[in-house]
Amino acid sequence: MKFLFTIYHDEKAVDAMPEKEMHALVDGAIEYAEEIRRSGHYIASNALQRTGTARTIRVRGGTVSTTAGPFAETKEQLGGFFLIEAKDMDEACAIAARFPPARVGVIEVRPVRELTHSRDRRSLPH
Repeated sequence: MKFLFTIYHDEKAVDAMPEKEMHALVDGAIEYAEEIRRSGHYIASNALQRTGTARTIRVRGGTVSTTAGPFAETKEQLGGFFLIEAKDMDEACAIAARFPPARVGVIEVRPVRELTHSRDRRSLPH
């Protein structure tokens, strides 16, 4: 089963970290990605650029609007993600809890919902 864990952190708090601490955090994240690659759980991961580089797109009534910045104004911003393979939610949460940046941020773990095209289904789910 696939799970996505999204990593949220307060950009201002991360900016305030001493350089040595920040390097240790980044190094730990890279080493952890290698660890879960070796375990067979890893599918994909990456960090995201700062929220100031984001654009939010909305399409309403056929009109596209683009807004500078992230979708939500919150204290913690989406900073990266991991897509993993795990047997169940408990295993996925255990994997996410070992991710070093969990010490300074928040990780949301969600099962991936695999979509199939309607032409590929025999009957619709209830």
